[in-house]
Amino acid sequence: MFPTSNFFENFQNPPTFLSDLRNPSFTFSFFSSSLFWFCRGEQGAKMADWGPVVIAVMLFVLLTPGLLFQIPGHGRLVEFGNMETSGASILVHSVIYFGLITIFLIAIGVHIYTDAD
Repeated sequence: MFPTSNFFENFQNPPTFLSDLRNPSFTFSFFSSSLFWFCRGEQGAKMADWGPVVIAVMLFVLLTPGLLFQIPGHGRLVEFGNMETSGASILVHSVIYFGLITIFLIAIGVHIYTDAD
């Protein structure tokens, strides 16, 4: 197995050469410790925030060009349920997606917390 070492020891003594990055003990302890702190969030909190994931997936599915609507359509400005797409509609739907996800996640701050255990 990998030798266990403290994350802060590796942080205080970073690798000096590229060959040190190939040392499995450094990379494993660095990434596992970073992943632990990233997933943990605040110290002591064991909650997972699924709000951004749920909002992103719902908007991605609903704003797929041609599924519900398409802006611009092939014959009109807006076409509904035609199951076709174009480069211009992909660009327009991407801008709409970016705007809505920015509003929901940054301006409103949608959060859905679940217990991580």
